[in-house]
Amino acid sequence: MDAHGIDAAEVVSASRKLGKKDAGALAKAASRIYVAKGKKLDEFKGGKADAKTVAAMLGPTGNLRAPCIRVGKAVLVGFNEDLYADVIAG
Repeated sequence: MDAHGIDAAEVVSASRKLGKKDAGALAKAASRIYVAKGKKLDEFKGGKADAKTVAAMLGPTGNLRAPCIRVGKAVLVGFNEDLYADVIAG
């Protein structure tokens, strides 16, 4: 984000564990949710916290996958360089 001159409005420490309830709240507030797991990329419609969407957002420990970035009404979970370039750079 530094390379694009973008500042984070809020940074949550990795020691603060965000779980199923937090993932559900993010999903409800979003218009689109993008979940990257390795090279696999899933896209979900936001506005609801259905079990499939929330499960995709969580890692094997039951915590929200990192990194998690909210860009406007979009939520990006996990890392995918091409996705970040498309969504963050506009």
